[in-house]
Amino acid sequence: MSKPLLTILFITIVLRLISLNQSLWLDEAISANVAKNYSYSQIVTVFSPHDFHSPLYYLTLKSWCSVFGYSEFGLRSLSVLFSLFTVILVYKCFGFWPSLLLSLNPLFVYYSQEARMYSMVTLFVFCAFLSFRKNKIFLYYLFTLLSLFTFYGSIFFFASVSLYFLIKKDYKKFTIYTLAPVLGLLLLSPLLSVQLKNSQEMLSQVSNWSLVLGKLNLKNLLLIPIKFTSGRISFFPKIIYYIISGSFALFVFSKLIKKNIYSFMFWSTLLIGILFSVFTPMLQYFRFLYILPFMCLIIDKNKVIGLFFLFFSILYLSNSSFHREDWKSLSATLQNNVYMIDSFADPIKYYSTAIISDIRGPIIENNITVIPYGEAIHGFDHNTYLTNLGYKKISTQNFREIIRENWSK
Repeated sequence: MSKPLLTILFITIVLRLISLNQSLWLDEAISANVAKNYSYSQIVTVFSPHDFHSPLYYLTLKSWCSVFGYSEFGLRSLSVLFSLFTVILVYKCFGFWPSLLLSLNPLFVYYSQEARMYSMVTLFVFCAFLSFRKNKIFLYYLFTLLSLFTFYGSIFFFASVSLYFLIKKDYKKFTIYTLAPVLGLLLLSPLLSVQLKNSQEMLSQVSNWSLVLGKLNLKNLLLIPIKFTSGRISFFPKIIYYIISGSFALFVFSKLIKKNIYSFMFWSTLLIGILFSVFTPMLQYFRFLYILPFMCLIIDKNKVIGLFFLFFSILYLSNSSFHREDWKSLSATLQNNVYMIDSFADPIKYYSTAIISDIRGPIIENNITVIPYGEAIHGFDHNTYLTNLGYKKISTQNFREIIRENWSK
């Protein structure tokens, strides 16, 4: 094994092991509870119809955790592994600098540590891209199916491949390569149709559910370049944060305007996703994580960008104030009954044996613990509700973006 590859492997692994055992947040806890509490068949037939993702990641995570356990490390190490494979593949095919940039990229570091499907689909999409470039039809079909069975949002990349052949007026290859995602969607259609029906019901029943999906607005558009370059960190005063992160994002994205296949795939995938969000809200930066390798291929050799990537990654990893919601510490303070929106209670169910009661239901206790998480999405105001019932807020504790309140009657 060459010295440059060993260097890349060392950097990639070390960055992804730092703070790997920090608290799971909501979506990760959902992944954990699904993998732990559902059988393989139940993941497909019971859980997935009410989820908004295809089931391959959950099935893979269940198999992985049956060997490595359901701790934070066990759950997240699967994503670490997929990110490592992606970095190695970039190195093997394109050399040292693109793989180093991808290894250091703060957003990729973040999602390489998350127990969700985004690191997994990034590897599959990149493998599909390599298959497309080498005209390996069977492999392209294979990785197209794996991608779509992992994350529906990868369809934007496959639409870009079809667009590429359409622009080149190569209608034979256009047909061949377009059939791959069509086949994937056909195979997924029984599940997808149920999920679409349930999502429409959710949008009608939950007043602000579209906020979770990502509306097409200026904020979500601007967050794409900012988060792609500086990662998930944010700090006060906000004006300083936006000046620093915005200036760096502008600098990086100015380097992405090139006439090559990587630039085409990056920008066309992004633009197709933006156009799709005109009709269906899906515009959130992390849903495009799988185009980060193309961004790094376009940048190629730029030490300044690499140093800033490293700086933002270290800043995130070394400062707990930038870390995920601290459900672990909060759960350690819980004893009996907890009142909150039940559909947001997966982290409590993972970390604690406390009983969850829906805050919107009847309350008979005089002293209650309330976690007002996710209420804005449901358009619910617990303060007004509890005050009308004769309760008074006694104390408040903050657990990094999560609030625990004690109320008494």
